[in-house]
Amino acid sequence: MALATHDDRPLLIYDDACSICRAWVSYWQQFTTGKVRYVPYRDVLDRLPHVPRESLERAIHFLNEDGTLSSGAHAAYKVLEQTTGKGHWLGLYRFLPGFAWLAEGIFAFFLIPNSAIQRMGLWLWRRPSPKPAEYSLVSGLFLRLLALIYLVAFISIGVQILGLSGSEGIFPFAEALRHVQEQQGLERYWFYPTVFWVNASDLALQIIPILGCVFAVALFFNHLPRLSLICLFVLYLSLFHAGWIVMNFQWDYLLLEAGFLAIFLPGGSRIVIWLFRWLLFRLRFLSGAAKLISQDPSWSGLTALNVYFETQPLPHLGSWYAHQLPEWMLKLGTGTTLFVELMVPFMMFLPRGPRFIAAWATLVLQLLIIATSNHNFLNLLTIALCLFLFDDRALRRVIPARAASWLSVPLPPDKTRRPWRNALIGSLSGLIIFVSGLQIWEMLSARPSPEPVATLLKGIKPFRIVNKYHVFPIIKTERMELVIKGSLDGQQWQTYRFKYKPGDPSRRPQLVIPHQPRIDWMMWFIPINHHPMMQRWFEGLLYGLLDNSPAITGLLESNPFPEQPPRYLRIDTYRYRFTDMQTRTTTGQWWEREYLGPFYPLPWLESANPTIYHSGP
Repeated sequence: MALATHDDRPLLIYDDACSICRAWVSYWQQFTTGKVRYVPYRDVLDRLPHVPRESLERAIHFLNEDGTLSSGAHAAYKVLEQTTGKGHWLGLYRFLPGFAWLAEGIFAFFLIPNSAIQRMGLWLWRRPSPKPAEYSLVSGLFLRLLALIYLVAFISIGVQILGLSGSEGIFPFAEALRHVQEQQGLERYWFYPTVFWVNASDLALQIIPILGCVFAVALFFNHLPRLSLICLFVLYLSLFHAGWIVMNFQWDYLLLEAGFLAIFLPGGSRIVIWLFRWLLFRLRFLSGAAKLISQDPSWSGLTALNVYFETQPLPHLGSWYAHQLPEWMLKLGTGTTLFVELMVPFMMFLPRGPRFIAAWATLVLQLLIIATSNHNFLNLLTIALCLFLFDDRALRRVIPARAASWLSVPLPPDKTRRPWRNALIGSLSGLIIFVSGLQIWEMLSARPSPEPVATLLKGIKPFRIVNKYHVFPIIKTERMELVIKGSLDGQQWQTYRFKYKPGDPSRRPQLVIPHQPRIDWMMWFIPINHHPMMQRWFEGLLYGLLDNSPAITGLLESNPFPEQPPRYLRIDTYRYRFTDMQTRTTTGQWWEREYLGPFYPLPWLESANPTIYHSGP
């Protein structure tokens, strides 16, 4: 089918009475430079006898040079491909199952002849730029922030690594590697990817964090950015495996996944921008979905924040003040959290207007969490990821031109890159979307993937380049704290004081962001987590205290036995509660605590080592 005309340019046919249609035609005309003709459907009714008038009124149509006719969302994506080079939308339309159905449904909805719907559509796609969105400033600023986060992460684990994984630490990593080497063949290098296979000495454990800091500084100053990013990922992945239990947390996963994607950001493809948005979506949406899937009554009953500030692993001063808020405000905060985690993430894939709203909603929530919780660098990294919901045009409004010039990292158009890079990034994107889609399906359906998919997921897991996220799906309603005491004679007992976790009721809860005190954090899990590995970790801590290991006691606030190790240990259990305003003013205490009795975590340990006692205070 072709029009009776000597002009063989592609033809876009639209309804000039439709405000959205007019807006987009005006947008496309700015940069098509005569490549496409734009004609109201009334002018071509006699030339398109095969197309019903109702169809021309309901949707735009795109008539190609070869006479093929597309309509609706398909026509819009054809125009995008012809005029802006954005062929990925047409690719998704053609090859991604369900995308065409969803796109046509959205398109048909906004073309309903209703003034309110049309106004909403105009708001969603307001102020389009005649040029494709640019992300060189976004990418450059993110890489600088990522460098700083890497820096604090390496410093944080570097000052603790000997006490956690050194030869005299709680869980000596060199011994663990020797055990793995005895049990496994060459596959050990795949399932435990770490540079410590070369050398796992205490010196090596100290050097790796230092090297991480060096490459983080290099990345911040944009010196060999891709090499720096590769080294940062490899070094942190090595420490991740060296830390085993104490680094098996959401923020470590997120830093590794974001760090891996960042390797492809300098001079890479704009597809990587979408992968970062997909990462942020999964982080936020899965965190909300996990809260509902867990069926925790604290979330379903909107009472989570009534106890969360008090029972979280490491509260700080802001947590105490937040706990004093009225119940209606805490319930409102719980409901708002669920909304921001479950609904707002879907706005991250919409046009600029709603995408910016999603960014600001996420940013505000992260800032509130920082103001009320010690979650190390997790919230800072989430804030950094929100940058990919903006574009350079938005950032240049708030960043001075000189600073923007220094921060920018050029992202050349996909067509100018070498074919092998296109193939690499395309394969990477397909792998990430496929694996993360399976993870979402597993989480929402509560069923494992069938073979051989399960084998694929197991094979990728050691590298932590795609992860599941479920931040605080279950809320503890009571705070149980363990107090470890030692004695030389079994009569006089002295308390081991931790640097950051609640202990002395009169000590103010401390702000430790962005530091992650691993031993203080782990002590929160011991009363509630009876996994054998968790018990082995606690056993290692207790034996380290009996040996008076300097690497372990150095992680505490002070060592009550500086001259000789204790002969006996005991563990007491207390229930901690925040004081109220009146009690705080009267007594000066931030906590009230109640003795619950001795803690019996390791029944075999008592028989194996009678120096560990479980008696009353």
